[in-house]
Amino acid sequence: MDLSEGKEEGGGRKGAPLLYPADWLIAVYLLFVTVVIVVRGGIEGHDGWLMAAHGLFGVLLVLLTRLSLADRFGQFLRDLYPLLLLLGFYAEIGVLSEAFGRDAIFAHDVVVQGWEAAIFGGQPSYDWIRRSPSLFWSGLLHLAYSFYYIIVFLGPLLLWLRGRHAAARQVVFATMVAFVVCYVVFILYPVAGPNYMFEHPTGPVREVWSARLVYRVLEGGSSVGAAFPSSHVAATVAATVALWHQWRALSVAFVIPAILLVVGTVYCQMHYGVDAGSGLLVGVVAGWFGGRGEGSPKGLSI
Repeated sequence: MDLSEGKEEGGGRKGAPLLYPADWLIAVYLLFVTVVIVVRGGIEGHDGWLMAAHGLFGVLLVLLTRLSLADRFGQFLRDLYPLLLLLGFYAEIGVLSEAFGRDAIFAHDVVVQGWEAAIFGGQPSYDWIRRSPSLFWSGLLHLAYSFYYIIVFLGPLLLWLRGRHAAARQVVFATMVAFVVCYVVFILYPVAGPNYMFEHPTGPVREVWSARLVYRVLEGGSSVGAAFPSSHVAATVAATVALWHQWRALSVAFVIPAILLVVGTVYCQMHYGVDAGSGLLVGVVAGWFGGRGEGSPKGLSI
């Protein structure tokens, strides 16, 4: 751990607990979602528990800021907890998107497919795997689609285990910026994506083990309306770019898996090309600007 980080951590123990940038980001995002729910007149059957969950985050944040940073597990939770909230945030997207109604969501898909045709001259998310079926590429690119979980979580974890806690927080913050930007778009303009709009590929390219694994995961936890921009791409790229500022060797190791993931989202019919392209843009910007600095606490004590 470098001296600046040691001073920061020591200062956190001696002084009042502070909010980190990721704390502020999550709090503002949940406030935005709450406002959306109120403006829409509630989400039938769900608004009560969604509001309660948002309130519980405030309680959680107060408790987290009072964890002893001298305790290793307490500091681990304090620094990396935003990543643990992602499953809940993603599930909430599905509930909020469904409030639009599937017909409205699919109407957005028609618009996005128009963009796709104008830019690419067709629907690459549908055409590519059918025109160029390959067991090798289907197996590799479906596997690459799962690299998202490794890149997003492994980078901050390894930084933290090396004692570089501020750097880990900075990568987490950049990743969360990418997620929040995508999630806000999902709420305001949900797009189902080609996984829902087109029939699935058939034959050996669909039956390869990694493809079966991906579809099994999607069947168990996919949210309709979370296609544009691709949060898979955005978060993966943001984490990789942010790591460039904090641990260059690990960032370089993630570059090829990240590229394969971007390509795989389209080849494997998970996202439109414009989903992947917009996700790439969000990820680069979030990773470059959000990943810089020391991850120092900012704001006021609570």
